[in-house]
Amino acid sequence: MTDIRRPDDMVRITTPELADAFIEEQVELIRNQVGDKKVLLALSGGVDSSVVAALLIKAIGQNLVCVHVNHGLLRKGEPEQVIEVFRNQMNANLIYVDAVDRFLDKLAGVTDPETKRMIIGGEFIDVFAEEARKLDGIGFLAQGTIWPDILESEAGIKAHHNAGGLPEDIASRFELVEPVRILFKDEVRMVGDQLGLPANMVYRQPFPGPGLGVRCPGAITRDRLEAVRESDAILREEFAKNGLAGKVWQYFTVVPDFKSTGVKDGKRTFDWPCIIRAINTTDVMEVTVEHLPADLIDHLVNRIISEVPGINRVLVDYTPKPPATVEYE
Repeated sequence: MTDIRRPDDMVRITTPELADAFIEEQVELIRNQVGDKKVLLALSGGVDSSVVAALLIKAIGQNLVCVHVNHGLLRKGEPEQVIEVFRNQMNANLIYVDAVDRFLDKLAGVTDPETKRMIIGGEFIDVFAEEARKLDGIGFLAQGTIWPDILESEAGIKAHHNAGGLPEDIASRFELVEPVRILFKDEVRMVGDQLGLPANMVYRQPFPGPGLGVRCPGAITRDRLEAVRESDAILREEFAKNGLAGKVWQYFTVVPDFKSTGVKDGKRTFDWPCIIRAINTTDVMEVTVEHLPADLIDHLVNRIISEVPGINRVLVDYTPKPPATVEYE
């Protein structure tokens, strides 16, 4: 389906009925393209890959082979949710790869942000390629490409790599299946709703490719990474309770690689700070900050300090973009 372009007269998917019509059309197109061959998909648990997985399961069932790689840099509960939703609820043919030690060992002692990104991206490709080589009868590679990816690629803003950087011996074996490539993100979410995916998966906030790796500045250690994961989970829980989850575009915590003195239970501590960042944007080129209620900040401080080992300060980042970027690395 790589020759598909979004028709100028295509009606935007704005209602459940239009989403259902799109699903029905794509199921037929997928079946015609794939036939009785198998399709391979790297299922991250993000919005786009999850919707593609659900769509392909509806179209070809067990002939979709999903590979979920846990690199240890996902948010709390995400690998478990992928397994629960796709393997247990949707009966997907899902391969789960626990590569946490492999990734974190490769990242040990690495401080340069770009080097960290290269290691994470390269290792992911290697793990996925290794799993692909073990499989027989795979004729197609599915991807969660969406319409903004195409536009950015054609405008030279961001490269769009059809086979995701896979080695030639792997990429050359596959024909691409990209069933949501003519949709915008809001349309993808509506299709996901109609396919029965959980709301907290369909409306998940943006998450960087390197995951929590860019929110653990400096050399990643397992204890500091866990502090990022646990503080992020608290932040997400409290935003949901206070009606901010659907209001704020992106919110997360960062635990930088320096320590300061503090006092806990009458004893001196020497622990990390936790930084809270909550932002809104329409194009990511300019970002405004969400000014949080004082009582919510107080509650977050108390929870993070008392529940997350290794944290003795909580800071709030109110810097817009520019001059700051969204992420810290």
